[in-house]
Amino acid sequence: MSEKTEADTQDTEANETGNTETAAAETEGTEAKVQAPKKQNPIGRVIFLAITAACFAYLYYRLNGAAARESLPLTEYMSQVFANVAWVPWLGLMIGYSLFYFLVDTLVVTRALNWFLADIKYKDILPIRASAYIISIFNEQIGKGAMAYYLNKRDQIPGWEVGSVMLFIMFCEIFYLLIWASIGFVFGGADLPEAFQLMPVISVCAAIFLVLWLLYFNGTILPSNSFREKRILHAFRLAKPWHYISFFLLRSPALLAAVIVYTTALNLFGVEASFLNLLPFLPVIFFAAAVPTPMRAAAITFWVILFPENEGQMAAFGFVQHNFFILFNAAIGLVFWRRAQRELFA
Repeated sequence: MSEKTEADTQDTEANETGNTETAAAETEGTEAKVQAPKKQNPIGRVIFLAITAACFAYLYYRLNGAAARESLPLTEYMSQVFANVAWVPWLGLMIGYSLFYFLVDTLVVTRALNWFLADIKYKDILPIRASAYIISIFNEQIGKGAMAYYLNKRDQIPGWEVGSVMLFIMFCEIFYLLIWASIGFVFGGADLPEAFQLMPVISVCAAIFLVLWLLYFNGTILPSNSFREKRILHAFRLAKPWHYISFFLLRSPALLAAVIVYTTALNLFGVEASFLNLLPFLPVIFFAAAVPTPMRAAAITFWVILFPENEGQMAAFGFVQHNFFILFNAAIGLVFWRRAQRELFA
């Protein structure tokens, strides 16, 4: 080998070594950036605390007023409310509903994953969805993020792809609730609180937005815009109108079951209600339940607002209804926890 060839070889090796070290340094820097913890947004915390404080202050004001009308201390008034509930039939009703919801919810997640990612069997999604319910005690949306982590660890599906499907599900849930609130308004609009008169305007605006959303993601609107190419929007790029319709049809049995169950449960709490009363109310309540307030205080507040003549019963109802549902779903998660541990940490 000539001296020039040896020199060229050494230069090449030096360059490759330098490039490798540079790439490694860049990779380490990137990983450091990724792993660096994000600072919590103080504005978000202030808003959360303000909503929580407002809910509890309103509930105390309404319940204290109801107790005063009965010439009772607040604790004794609420004790009487709880004592008058038919607890045994209520418990059987809620256990059945919670199990049914779990099966429907898992079906929705399974189909969405099958549409956009991989052919994963329903029975293999059951432990994932159930385990996520444990985290959903604190926040439902964080629970969906936990499903992304689970699938990434077990099936090596990139987290951003699963996150995209979870984002699609959350987006569809908003419109699914809006559609049922609109249907409820059509059937019971005359007897609804004045705020519900905004429902037609909200429905039309939502419908226009959804059409524009679909046209944007199929490239009809703003074809050169690159926002739709973000990885987290992967599912939206693949989604067709029939995916949105299928989601609505798959998810709707859970809401219709909720209308029946919640109406029956209200009667067990001594509150008269009909299916048509609950149909427009429940989507609004479920929106409020998604707000991460302690003990689902936002949802309880809306129950009291929507049934102003039954403050005590509605506060008790909202408290036990939502918190039992969350805790029972978490108990379902515990049933699958050993399998989840094997699949995540084996």
